[in-house]
Amino acid sequence: MQIFFQQVINGLSLGSIYALLALGYTMVYGIIKLINFAHGDIYMLGAFWGYYVINVWHFNFMLALLSAMVVCGICGVIIEYLAYRPLRHSPRITALITAIGVSFFLENGMAYLFGSNARDFPQVVKQVNYDIGGVRISNIQLEILITSCVLMLILQLIIKRTKMGRAMRAVSVDNAAAELVGVDLNRTISFTFALGSSMAGAAGVMIGLYYNSIDPLMGLTPGIKAFVAAVVGGIGSVPGASLGGFLIGLLETLVQSIGLSAYKDAVVYVVLIVILLIRPMGIFGKNVKEKV
Repeated sequence: MQIFFQQVINGLSLGSIYALLALGYTMVYGIIKLINFAHGDIYMLGAFWGYYVINVWHFNFMLALLSAMVVCGICGVIIEYLAYRPLRHSPRITALITAIGVSFFLENGMAYLFGSNARDFPQVVKQVNYDIGGVRISNIQLEILITSCVLMLILQLIIKRTKMGRAMRAVSVDNAAAELVGVDLNRTISFTFALGSSMAGAAGVMIGLYYNSIDPLMGLTPGIKAFVAAVVGGIGSVPGASLGGFLIGLLETLVQSIGLSAYKDAVVYVVLIVILLIRPMGIFGKNVKEKV
């Protein structure tokens, strides 16, 4: 039983990072119906930015996290402006291929500039372990879980309580009608990319702290898993993306706990296939009819 609860703690910590990543996928899809496969590489940029500012400028964890959110938010806006905005009225497959191209550009660009070898992420937070009923919980796990939950709560407040959040919801329902009533479409979409990318940047810093290792290809697998989490929760649903992230994190750690570590990635994709067969719209998703 202790092993089970230990894996639940590990799964919640990892799942909170997947949830932050999944939020970026689901918000962008909700606004412009694009699966931004470069999102996982924004997460990688956040990890490298955290590595740089902690090593060179001696930032603490919170400053590194906040600065990574700002830098990745700006990167998200630049990518949207240069790569996606010119293709907004093109077929969806064109934008999808562009997203994959941006992903390869970021991965190979970072590998060319900084090398493809893994780097040790500086342990800016000294690890302290707490033993509660035989279950070991570290202060790093608690910090990651609490920080992620706070960020998700702030995101929900922005979407529900601010003028820009109302604009985002209006554009997600009908962008043409939203534009007719005065919503600035370009500004709203750029804000959405900034918001989603900042969450990915925060996740990158926290995963570096959690695993103590970063590399230019680190965003590929977590990015796909976060996409699966968004689909499981209901692509386009913010609460669904959060729940999906936690579920994927718990599933991955529980599979490892029964000695199937080699198959932890495969199980995630099996879940995706099952969800698509049984409930394609996800847990919180809704059936939407489209004209063809």
